Amino acid sequence: MMSISIAAQNFHEIAPPVDYSFVPAWLIFAASFVGLSLIGLIVWWLKRRPKVLAPPKLPRDIALEELGQMNGEIETMNPYLFSIRVSDILRRYVSSQYALPVTRRTSVEFLTALAKSSSFSPNDKALLEDFLNRCDLIKFARYEASPADSRLLLEEATRFVKGEQLAFA
Repeated sequence: MMSISIAAQNFHEIAPPVDYSFVPAWLIFAASFVGLSLIGLIVWWLKRRPKVLAPPKLPRDIALEELGQMNGEIETMNPYLFSIRVSDILRRYVSSQYALPVTRRTSVEFLTALAKSSSFSPNDKALLEDFLNRCDLIKFARYEASPADSRLLLEEATRFVKGEQLAFA
């Protein structure tokens, strides 16, 4: 029995932890709350700020892009349908670029509206007249067009949109 009491005398009572921080605990929690709140506000602001939108595409750029897509379909698409699609692209371009309502007009009405407009040079008018005559030949006279004819239509439409001079073929 003696040996247990001697062993108990050698051990001392464990002292509680000593608080040696110079900053109060409430201040640490408050600073953490403020810091996390600021980070949250910054993240929220970055997600909610107005995004810089790309400027809208110009009618010329839209038409050139659509005509470029049609280039890949020359060999696979029926020339009749191809002429209709290229004609529609060109008519939408003229309607958007020059504010002429030509999408629902015949070729003759389209050319008459162009003749009254001062926006087009004589070369542009001649190129467009040649293009529309070729389209009408394919669409209404049921001319047996080939991929070469479709390529020519596409080239004329592209030259018109780009504003290049007429090259008679």
